[in-house]
Amino acid sequence: MTEYRLPLRVYIEDTDAGGIVYYVNYLKYFERARTELIRALGIDKTAVMDDGSVFVVTSASIDYEAPARLDDQLEAIATVVRSGAAMIEFDQAVMRADEVLARGTVKVALTNGATGRPKRMPKTLRDSLTGQR
Repeated sequence: MTEYRLPLRVYIEDTDAGGIVYYVNYLKYFERARTELIRALGIDKTAVMDDGSVFVVTSASIDYEAPARLDDQLEAIATVVRSGAAMIEFDQAVMRADEVLARGTVKVALTNGATGRPKRMPKTLRDSLTGQR
């Protein structure tokens, strides 16, 4: 399985009035880890690829287990658990040291940017996602 770990710090803009990370920001942390994983595989433009292809989220679920607070040092983790012709499924987590704060599953599909229809991933990307080089 291909995995990426992204170090994060909680800033005031991430928190609510009580200094606790606002729930939607965990999805942003997940996004950053997925983006950096894809970038680490050699794809620099993860929002819109050179050929106009676009990765879009098709499904996301998240469970919150403990709060993160202002100035915490966190790690966002993205792990590829399944990859199909046009789809990638990630297990994701946000950790503080060894404590899981949030965990979830996110599915993304590669689509044709003009039509929005699913598009087959290049073989080199599929191989990289599954650890085959």
